[in-house]
Amino acid sequence: MNQQIKKVSYETTNTYETLNELNSKTTYVWIVFHGIGFLSRFFLKYFNELPKDQNYIIAPQAPSKYYLKNEYKHVGASWLTKENTALETSNLFNYLDAVLENENLPSTCKIIFFGFSQGVSVATRYLAHSKIQCSKLILYAGGLPNELQKTDFNFLKRDTEIISIIGDKDEYLSPERLLKESEKLNSLFEENLRHISFNGAHEIKKEIIKQLV
Repeated sequence: MNQQIKKVSYETTNTYETLNELNSKTTYVWIVFHGIGFLSRFFLKYFNELPKDQNYIIAPQAPSKYYLKNEYKHVGASWLTKENTALETSNLFNYLDAVLENENLPSTCKIIFFGFSQGVSVATRYLAHSKIQCSKLILYAGGLPNELQKTDFNFLKRDTEIISIIGDKDEYLSPERLLKESEKLNSLFEENLRHISFNGAHEIKKEIIKQLV
């Protein structure tokens, strides 16, 4: 039996969602990466109380969609899995590059990278790949990829703010994992790192997002 893995290249299309308008009044452009099980259009609801004139939000859509809870009713999505991770990451970077090329963001706006849960790994991987200057990198209740090194983020300016947000009852963060993630955070971003802890589980709180700007 001669079983082989082969690859083909082809053109594909994916959507993304935006909130508010990008214009001369826009101060902050958020690039937000949802967690596993979300769709981008539903993820945007957590940002709809930010001042509309000042904030423009871009929500890329994870490409792998599936039915939630085996009910064949509600659809969620995932960014990456352990299967063909390197290849899927390359495809994902091509998609995100295309999103930002399509948006053609003005240099006058401050960029905020925001990742929640699984979106943290995508946000940090893509930031390390794209070398986009951002004013804030917000890591909300997610894990950092093991392959990332401090040198991957040397391009960031000294005043870039890195914010880690974790609920004190997060069901996915055991004491052992919390310690491991804290060590990763400190090794990558020790100089500009700020921690925010809140009373809650693995969830997004709008009041925290509103405080970030």
